Amino acid sequence: MIIGYARVSTTGQNEAAQVDLLRRNGATDELFIEKASGKSRDGRPKLAEAIRFARKGDVLMVTRLDRLARSVLDLHTIAKELQAKGVDLVVTEQSIDTSTPQGRLMFNMLGAIAEFETDLRRERQMEGIAKAKAEHRYKGRPVTVDGEAIRAALASGDKPASVARRFNVARSTVYRVAAEA
Repeated sequence: MIIGYARVSTTGQNEAAQVDLLRRNGATDELFIEKASGKSRDGRPKLAEAIRFARKGDVLMVTRLDRLARSVLDLHTIAKELQAKGVDLVVTEQSIDTSTPQGRLMFNMLGAIAEFETDLRRERQMEGIAKAKAEHRYKGRPVTVDGEAIRAALASGDKPASVARRFNVARSTVYRVAAEA
């Protein structure tokens, strides 16, 4: 059985292109799709479900290695779990098939490169933020909470949980705004 796994990082992205590629490459039996960051395996229930679902002789298929994980550690952990279950990994766009020695080599090389790219991107972002701060252009994340309105709602006797729902913020935000008064 070929099991497909597609992942996009944000709700603004669309997984349709990945799903189409997976189906064209034979992943028509079972598809697991989620919208979550690939930085960590945490918070990715569909990936965990796909790995649990896979049985000996199955194939877990993804379109690109970075759809599976962004760190070498996570990639190796996933690969070992799959190997222990007798499940092969196929990456369609990078011609990786872990049932072959060449596929395992490519898996390891591209996994290291993906992690390197992520580290470089993070480093460039931090450099940009440091430069903007030095030039007094960095203002941080914009404030999206109307503190006065939250304090007014609390002062009128509304419970913190109902205020949080009304303003679409976490209850901890309501408590923080109240403490700032």
